[in-house]
Amino acid sequence: MSTNTTKLSLKEKIGYGLGDTASHFVWDMVGFWILIFYTDTFGISAAAAGTIMLIARFWDMLSDPLMGIIADRTSTRWGKFRPYLLWMALPYSVLAVLTFSTPDIGPTGKVIYAGVTYLLLMTVFTAINLPYSSLGAVMTSDSYERAGLNSYRFIFAFAGQLIVTGTALYLAGFFGKGDNAKGYQYTLLLFAAISFILFMVTFMTTKERVKPPAKQQHNLKQDIKNLFRNRPWVILFFVGIVSFIMFALQNLSIAYYFKYYIGQEQNVQLFNVIGTVALIAGIPFSKPLAKRFGKRNVYIASSLLSGLFFILLYLPGSENMTAVYILNVLAKFTYAPAVPLLWTMLADTADYSEWKFGRRATGLVFSAATFAQKAGWGIGGALAGWMLALFHFVPNTDQSASTLTGIKLMISVFPGILYMSCAILLWYYAIDHKTCLLMQEELDKRREESEEK
Repeated sequence: MSTNTTKLSLKEKIGYGLGDTASHFVWDMVGFWILIFYTDTFGISAAAAGTIMLIARFWDMLSDPLMGIIADRTSTRWGKFRPYLLWMALPYSVLAVLTFSTPDIGPTGKVIYAGVTYLLLMTVFTAINLPYSSLGAVMTSDSYERAGLNSYRFIFAFAGQLIVTGTALYLAGFFGKGDNAKGYQYTLLLFAAISFILFMVTFMTTKERVKPPAKQQHNLKQDIKNLFRNRPWVILFFVGIVSFIMFALQNLSIAYYFKYYIGQEQNVQLFNVIGTVALIAGIPFSKPLAKRFGKRNVYIASSLLSGLFFILLYLPGSENMTAVYILNVLAKFTYAPAVPLLWTMLADTADYSEWKFGRRATGLVFSAATFAQKAGWGIGGALAGWMLALFHFVPNTDQSASTLTGIKLMISVFPGILYMSCAILLWYYAIDHKTCLLMQEELDKRREESEEK
């Protein structure tokens, strides 16, 4: 059996999955708490915070593909992608703490500090997360083995999310003892230290096996040309952007929903914990459903069902918490099977490029995913900040009826419609089960022939 199609050990799957746990100890603090931290603790306006997130996305337009190009051209005894876990784990952890620190440097100074630290954190996130994501595509060439690997990845990812969303406010209160700024900073010190350790575990327990064609020469112009000729990749690129706009808009708005509409700020943690448990429960269905119905079809069904349940979150009143929790569980459970599939399908598009065009640029392919992830978060974060300003949000005071209606729309109808729209894009995605098997068979044959020469 070719080493490219190696069945991965449990140790390697767990080791790989812990890398996403490491990411989430920092990423979820940004994804769930950064906007309300900026407005209610650091003291900058919602519009300024949203603009910072959007400006960072323009930098990502350069940094994400650049990192993919660099990773594809990296050659070390550890491989192309693994070494970045070793090199970037410490900068990632340090910048996470700095991003949630609150120097007293005046209104303009605060905006500049927030902008610089956020921009640097997102840059280092690219430098560690893009190689990490690409690593999953080169540990095995078996598409459904990758689906299983990504199922482990996201179970561990959401385990990290479960810890962060379930404990962040409690830890901030414990460390800060009434000082929110100190509480956030000390919480990030703890989470950043755990993140660093877990990245080291991932580095030590994984192995790269799938190599580019032996005679492939570096040709950036051709790689970029092939990327945009790769129709399945283009479709997933836009699906990723729309999906992450939805995630960011909703996740960053939930804290406001509970603080100002429900009137129970601490209950946002229970809401997030229950939703994350539903995600973890739904992820194991990803691989068997994909095998039975096809990856594209499962993703389409997930976006339609989950989007509908998100929209229905608009209906419950502030006193009907049972309905809020039930709809949240249904939305997250039906969304869960699609989570590993996006990354599995991206790996398939890397195979597709090699199969169709004779060149493999895994890092460049996955730069689309990290760009989509951060572009989505940036656009969604900007929309959240600008919408709060549009709905006349004022921090730390009772909100008007129109402001509360706007906040409800931001956690329900707007993200629900966005996610349902992904089904339209995915209708045109054409890599099915038969194509995956054909690609795997032909590529393995080419690699074996190349090794024999």
